[in-house]
Amino acid sequence: MKKTTKLSGASMLALSVASALIVAAPQFALAQAAPAAADAPAEEVIIVTGSRRAVRSTADTPAPVDIISGAEIAAQGDTDVANMIRNVVPSFNVNTQSISDAASIVRPANLRGLAPDHTLVLINGKRRHRSAVVAFLGGGISDGAQGPDISIFPSIGLKQVQVLRDGAAAQYGSDAIAGVMNFRLRDDTDSFEVEAKYGQFYEGDGTTYQIAGNFGVPLTDAGFANLTLEYREAGETSRSVQRGDAAALRAAGNTNVSASPVQTWGSPEIKSEFKAFLNAGIEASETQSFYAFGNYGKKETEGGFYYRNPNTRGGVYSNDGGTTWLVGDLTPGTTPCAAVAPGTAGLAALKADPNCFAFVELLPGGFTPRFGGELTDLAGYLGTKGKFKGIDYDISFGVGMSDIDFNIRNTINPSLGPNTPTSFRPGGQTQLEKTFNIDLAYAMPVASFASPLNIAGGFEWRNESFELKAGDQASWERGPLASQGFGLGSNGFQGFNPSTAGRWNRSNVAVYVDLEADVTEKVTLGAAVRSEDFEDFGTTTNYKLSGLMRATDALTLRSTYSTGFRAPTPGQANIINTTTSLVSSGGVQSLQNTGTIPPTSVLGKLLGGQPLKPETSKNFSIGAGLEIGKLKATLDFFNIEMEDRIRLSAPTKSLTQAQFNALTASEQAAIRALGGDTPDFTAFKFFVNGVDTTTQGVDFVASYPLDLFGGKTNLSFAANWTETDVTRGEKLVGLESDGNAGLRQMEEGLPKFRGNIGLSHSIGKWNFNGRLNYFGEFYEAHADAFDLPIDGDAQVTFDAEVTYSLTDAISLTVGAENLTDSYPTKNPYATILGAEYATTAPAGFNGGFYYLKLSYKR
Repeated sequence: MKKTTKLSGASMLALSVASALIVAAPQFALAQAAPAAADAPAEEVIIVTGSRRAVRSTADTPAPVDIISGAEIAAQGDTDVANMIRNVVPSFNVNTQSISDAASIVRPANLRGLAPDHTLVLINGKRRHRSAVVAFLGGGISDGAQGPDISIFPSIGLKQVQVLRDGAAAQYGSDAIAGVMNFRLRDDTDSFEVEAKYGQFYEGDGTTYQIAGNFGVPLTDAGFANLTLEYREAGETSRSVQRGDAAALRAAGNTNVSASPVQTWGSPEIKSEFKAFLNAGIEASETQSFYAFGNYGKKETEGGFYYRNPNTRGGVYSNDGGTTWLVGDLTPGTTPCAAVAPGTAGLAALKADPNCFAFVELLPGGFTPRFGGELTDLAGYLGTKGKFKGIDYDISFGVGMSDIDFNIRNTINPSLGPNTPTSFRPGGQTQLEKTFNIDLAYAMPVASFASPLNIAGGFEWRNESFELKAGDQASWERGPLASQGFGLGSNGFQGFNPSTAGRWNRSNVAVYVDLEADVTEKVTLGAAVRSEDFEDFGTTTNYKLSGLMRATDALTLRSTYSTGFRAPTPGQANIINTTTSLVSSGGVQSLQNTGTIPPTSVLGKLLGGQPLKPETSKNFSIGAGLEIGKLKATLDFFNIEMEDRIRLSAPTKSLTQAQFNALTASEQAAIRALGGDTPDFTAFKFFVNGVDTTTQGVDFVASYPLDLFGGKTNLSFAANWTETDVTRGEKLVGLESDGNAGLRQMEEGLPKFRGNIGLSHSIGKWNFNGRLNYFGEFYEAHADAFDLPIDGDAQVTFDAEVTYSLTDAISLTVGAENLTDSYPTKNPYATILGAEYATTAPAGFNGGFYYLKLSYKR
């Protein structure tokens, strides 16, 4: 762990206040990717994120805001909005999730090197609900995070995405530590746009079909209704080689083992995905309007899990590493079944004795579970806004829900022996949030100021609940062979049983005050304070100071200092999960089950669990903006100190039999419900406030328009450097076995350097877009095994597309992402689990992707 020189809170505050007299730069809405057609009419971009002043332009933001237009997003071949934003905002990272449990359904994304739930997501300026998914295999940085689902947004329905790269908890509340992402829906009144897209990876897999449309109509003479629809399917990819143990089994004569890779590393299959967004508003009078927006989404996915070796898999085939097969006595009380060594003779003996059973009889080649889920996302907001006696008001109420029903097939409940089914519905998870807001603003004239003093204030009530839904009985049932060493529940993802299922609620209320004014023609100052009271852990108060100075006509300076927090979610406090982990012993790796349990459960308390408390932060930034002629550039430094970050504990061994026997009957029953008395679970984990970190970095953005080759050209450049140092770490995954390896994932799991250069050129009916992407070096603990380190090399990819207007309304686009088919660092341990490349590579590991798009726009 590297040491970090830290500014004290007092020093940072003093520096911020001093800087506020000479600070804050304009935000130029610089394109960080190929922008819209170069001959498109210019529009002034109004910033609504990070400030509550009635009118803000890109030249007046005290904190950096990336502006991504809908046209910029559309000029990409990807069909996932999370990937599209990654391509244009270097401080935003999201990678391919393979064999990641529920995280493969909702991928975790990281802004400015922090966890997914450190970024607040808004839609039309209103808080977006978080996903029901709690990520457990997050590459160190995202472990245990419960963030929102960004991929739910259809790109064709977005007017703009504003990314505030600054702490904003004092303005928006919990989660806004890394920043804020505000997705603004289209509000066209006369749009009719349809596009069809087809794409495939160079390898011939991952075939993607997508059709989308946006339709806008007037709503009476004073309103609008805008509807977006999208449907997508995407095939599974595989960048796998045969596992060494599977190859050895076939070489030894076990032809039941597949000759193809028995385990798939790649993007999961998206069987179907449907999205619908509606945005509407109407002016009731000159001083009042009403609005409504919401969405419905449905996605079904499926991907592979780890291969179960027919000689060694614990709780299924063997509990002694393969020396003998795990044999169950189907008729207890008769002559006990003898130990059987793996081999043809042992298999014949098992088949000859109807009282004895081993899974090698049923599944002699092993098996690889297929895991997936059906995700439903539903949300809606209703509100009214206007002006009353000089006071601007906005009153709204919203409800959001994320619901996941899991399924798993090609697996077994070992404790049921030969009577086990092979497909299960292990239950699901639901996140439900309700939000009520009253936001007020008043522009009060101040004689000595260059602008009125904008006084904003408001009230917010929120309620969120997290629910675990019980699965079918076979997915969690403790069968007759559980007492003989066989694992219980659906292997790979144990079902939630009725005694552990439940719903947990939390409410909180908040009040805030926000002040901002141009105190002179050259200086803008702002201050905000927000107090929130949570019913489970009390009150927290946070503040923010900001300032901007127009030093010259070409140079502006800006700075902010703020405190922040993130409340632990009911999901994190109560989630239960079974994770297959790669465990090393004496240099030999084996896959074993590790359970994640609530820290305040009976078993959690016995193993040292404590109630979770909020994460806290101190955020400082300072930057500058330069505009000389056509050149526009901004440079911003940030420093984020976090305390009590929530992480998974190190695997803790379960109770001894003597400890278990000493418990009460009710305590024993609660532990049995978690699987805490079976050898199928080697250890348990729970969430702890175990880490302090310092994250600092620099963002640079620049653009320059050109007139070349008889057309119009725009050149853009964006780069980010981010570094995280763990200043305190305890109870981290892997910490007990490899010193600081668990900490290294947090520090180096994401590249320190990211950047891209974009070039667009428009002439006549042709439009050309190109982008060079740089992803810096990174570290991977392969499969979270810290004795399998991968030092990933930097990677460069190229994206290019050409659009030709067939008519005024119809255009055809041909393009490729990762044009040169670049791949990340090869995995030196490929034969252990079968992954050909480093699986957490920031640019992904699927290689080049080509696409065709046909668009109609009236």
